[in-house]
Amino acid sequence: MPRRRPQLATVLTLGLALASSAALAQQKSAADGIAEYRAMLADGNPAELFIAKGESLWTEPRGPKKASLSQCDLGLGAGVVKGAWAQLPRWFADTGRVQDLESRLLSCMETLQGFNAAEIARTPFGKGEQASVEALAAYVSSESSGMKINLPQRHPEEKRLYALGQRAFYFRGGPMDFACATCHGEAGKRIRLQDLPDLRSNPGDGVGFAAWPAYRLSSGELWTMQRRLNDCFRQQRFPYPGFGSEITVALGVYMGVNANGAAAAAPSLKR
Repeated sequence: MPRRRPQLATVLTLGLALASSAALAQQKSAADGIAEYRAMLADGNPAELFIAKGESLWTEPRGPKKASLSQCDLGLGAGVVKGAWAQLPRWFADTGRVQDLESRLLSCMETLQGFNAAEIARTPFGKGEQASVEALAAYVSSESSGMKINLPQRHPEEKRLYALGQRAFYFRGGPMDFACATCHGEAGKRIRLQDLPDLRSNPGDGVGFAAWPAYRLSSGELWTMQRRLNDCFRQQRFPYPGFGSEITVALGVYMGVNANGAAAAAPSLKR
């Protein structure tokens, strides 16, 4: 018996090594498969339909005032769309607050076109004028595709919201005792086959911040950052945040500033 023990130990060690190698190979192939899926989706992404709709809505006279959004200031001047999304959220003097893309679009729809921004904010995702906001967000973000994320941190309110977003990112609570950092505060984490980007570092992972809005194959819908954050709150079993609320914008500031330097990867039209 003493002579067999070393042989048994060797067999067990070899078996564990092979199992570990097989697990690593399976993990790698899963990640590779997801990368291939993303590459295929980029060629003929259904998000292009939303982008085209948003581009049309941008120039179409609509709302009680029968006006277009061609004079909407997204931070780079009235009507300037190209590159605007790569610098949002940011401070806007006319509203006196830091706004992300969706909340800024609501302000323009209200002031220029006469829509009721509060009513749209209460509308479920994908319904009514909320669907218009999603299409407009798809169009605006597509015009920054490939550009470097460059959120400003000059105004005191931009700095305050970054600090607030950082606190919210690490805040744990709810029945699951989850925080944003539970999933996105460590490198190399994953859920099933889905890699989880680490959103703490700079430049941050473009897949984590710079790839939204994005088309979700699982639901057949386009999700903006506001919708993505709303679903994160749901998964944490937190109460839903208000659309365009300060806490959602603050989280956008935190993630966006951390992503500075990463290339914007939102879907775009191939012209």
